[in-house]
Amino acid sequence: MSSIAVVGAGIIGTTIAHALQRRGFAVTLVDRDAPGRGASYGNMASIAVTEFMPASRPGVWAQMPKWLLDPEGPVRIRPAYTPKLVPWFLRFLAASRPSKLRELEVAGAALCGRAHEDLGALLTETGLTHMLSSEGCLSLYADEAEFRADRDHVEILERFGFRHEILDGIAIRDLEPALTKKIAKAVLFPDNRSVADPYKLVTALAEKFQSLGGIIETGEVAGFEEGGGCVSAVRLTDGRRLTTDCVVLAAGAFTGRLSKLLGEPIPLETERGYHTQIMAPGISMRHSIIWPARAFMITPTAGGIRVGGTVEMAGLNAPPDYRRAKVLVKRAKEALPDLKAEQTSEWMGHRPALPDTLPIIGPSATRKNVVYATGHGHLGLTYAATTGRLIADLMTGATPPVNLKPYRIDRF
Repeated sequence: MSSIAVVGAGIIGTTIAHALQRRGFAVTLVDRDAPGRGASYGNMASIAVTEFMPASRPGVWAQMPKWLLDPEGPVRIRPAYTPKLVPWFLRFLAASRPSKLRELEVAGAALCGRAHEDLGALLTETGLTHMLSSEGCLSLYADEAEFRADRDHVEILERFGFRHEILDGIAIRDLEPALTKKIAKAVLFPDNRSVADPYKLVTALAEKFQSLGGIIETGEVAGFEEGGGCVSAVRLTDGRRLTTDCVVLAAGAFTGRLSKLLGEPIPLETERGYHTQIMAPGISMRHSIIWPARAFMITPTAGGIRVGGTVEMAGLNAPPDYRRAKVLVKRAKEALPDLKAEQTSEWMGHRPALPDTLPIIGPSATRKNVVYATGHGHLGLTYAATTGRLIADLMTGATPPVNLKPYRIDRF
């Protein structure tokens, strides 16, 4: 039986470990923290199949100057970190060419089009189907101008056949009575369902993996032992070595540090995201909601409601700025006037962001037995089950259900 070390115990790594285990591999899952304690702990709990379009599309560019100039805007770049971002932003700019955008949309839609099939299979296998809601997501617009500004989003969905329904006034509040009457139009995405608790989903998958003989090791990766173009062992900072036949690097925003140890740098940045978890909110919600013009999201999850959506570019080491989380609560109250935000907790995590918005899913370009699964951005939870399926297919020689070429590591 071949042994595989999966580095990273978030939703991506844990799902890959489970998929490989089911294919008969002896799998060790390695992380410097307990499973699910990174970005998977505080994501917005959404299976966001309609959000595959590139961040570099014109509709985003048009709003970027306004967002950056607003001290409470949804995008912030810390000045001291700006010089380090220049190469990343040049690639982001290159991804905005019309022909490139079409390619990226096709590749993103291919993954999102499989999301529910693969997730459904995973949840059924693990007895966790109860963790997925039956409700969708509402995208909110205060007026026709806001709707027109986001029209490209709807047009892309129409092109690829993703379900959606445009609603007005009364129909919106019939679905979510707690919403402000200032919302003139909404789009219902019935397939953008949410997870009851994304952290508990990861821990439940990890427990299932262990119960079937999987090994979980807590430790930070310090380096790799190599020979003949292959990795033979993973070295941890405490001196332990984990011998292995193959390595999967799925450590989210920290994967870039690992790839550099192998002399294979990738343009991976962290989009630092904040959330505020509100318990006893004083209102009920069935659907998650997005307000594109305000660039935030609210999801009923983890026993309350969660408000998130901001992006901060400041690297992996800068301390959190929880003013960002407080702004999110202010925005939430615009959408939900009766919201009570007295029992709250704040969180910051690192989304792994590549400049073209697509993840890396596939083999190393320089090592025979290293595979990458990283850069899933805002769609880690959405893409997780499909990524697990694709990595398992790749490592068993099966034909993947999608062409992996667009997600290759050397595309940059």
